Amino acid sequence: MSRKWVVNASPIIVLAKIDRADLLPKLADQFVVPREVAAEIERGPLHSPARAWLESNAARVSSEVLPTDPTVAAWDLGAGETAVLSFAHGNRDYESIVDDRAARACGAALGLRVRGTLGVLLLAKEAGLLHRIGAELDALERAGFRLGDRLRDTVLREAGEA
Repeated sequence: MSRKWVVNASPIIVLAKIDRADLLPKLADQFVVPREVAAEIERGPLHSPARAWLESNAARVSSEVLPTDPTVAAWDLGAGETAVLSFAHGNRDYESIVDDRAARACGAALGLRVRGTLGVLLLAKEAGLLHRIGAELDALERAGFRLGDRLRDTVLREAGEA
């Protein structure tokens, strides 16, 4: 199955922090990082793992600012989330990779396919790229990713580790 993803900043940032951003090109045949998302990462720390990853994947960054879909704009999301969802709304064969709760709700309301960082990790485990997801969840939490006990238990159960 061919996967096409349009990726927001937070999944790139957090996956890069735990040295797992390599999963994005391994799991998606095609993926796009909107220019607005790249700009957000570039405004971050100069030596961040996300910035280094972005530089090594520069060919996948959209070179132009994408048009904003008025339906998405009405949700008043951040620039990155708006760009990701606008792209997905206009390119229905792409799945949005976003963590922001409001962005995920917007995507669902528009009938878009949406997956977050945890969904990427679950898919990586299913594809045999990760042996155990529990260690990755620990690393995410150490990197500042908020993961409540209930959500952690759900992810571990879905991964067959609970």
